[in-house]
Amino acid sequence: MSSPDVASILENSRELDRLRKDQEEVLVEINKLHKKLQATPEVVEKPGDSSLSKLKTLYIQARDLSEKEVTISSLLLSQLDAFLPSGPPGQQRRKMDGIEQKRKRMKSDSDISRLSPSMRSHIEACVSLKDEQVAARVTSDAEKDEWFVVKVINFDEKTKEFEVLDEEPGDDEEGGGQRKYKLPASCIIPFPKRNDPSSIQEFTAGRQVLAVYPGTTALYKATVISTPRKLINCCLLSRYLLEFDDDEEDGTLPQRTVPFHKVVPLPEGHRQ
Repeated sequence: MSSPDVASILENSRELDRLRKDQEEVLVEINKLHKKLQATPEVVEKPGDSSLSKLKTLYIQARDLSEKEVTISSLLLSQLDAFLPSGPPGQQRRKMDGIEQKRKRMKSDSDISRLSPSMRSHIEACVSLKDEQVAARVTSDAEKDEWFVVKVINFDEKTKEFEVLDEEPGDDEEGGGQRKYKLPASCIIPFPKRNDPSSIQEFTAGRQVLAVYPGTTALYKATVISTPRKLINCCLLSRYLLEFDDDEEDGTLPQRTVPFHKVVPLPEGHRQ
């Protein structure tokens, strides 16, 4: 192995260390914001607050750093593979097959075992949604987003896609059976669990949300009129009182009740 080759490997090793340190720094900032939002969630409703925007930027940085780490790791493996001692053809082929399998495992596992704890937690949360009902954006065009209640069938950790089932029969021209979709995580919003207080996010009066319209499995933009009452153990009781956009009757918007576990945050940039 020549000196330039060794120098290149050492340089890539130092770059790998730098990327991991950068990931830890981003994680620290993410955790700080998480604690801030958990302690004072109402801060996001204040004019000029940029907490959610900062959190999104940090998640993007974490993702980009993770992807760079996989690239450098793969490059280092290739450089080291080039200097492995050669053996009989069959033995060398088996060795290379093992290396290739290891590289593939590294790539497929990178978002779980090699990511920062917060990103790992996100993936695990996605996997845990199997068999749960969630809100899903199944179509999106220049004019509007369509959100429906669907059931999660599976989460592919490699492609980061959800496979979901719209359990309500469709009424289109193709026969109207149950429909399946493959959707990225950005198109999925988990519902609060009615028996898990930690999953509940209470929305204050005046807040715009996305909610299941009574008697349907479709979600629409609505404004909170009043919030559910709280029990002593901090669980939310009963329903929200909401006014749905474009729900006008006789010149006024009727106020409709919706269970708290069918109300989720309004996605950024929602079109209706």
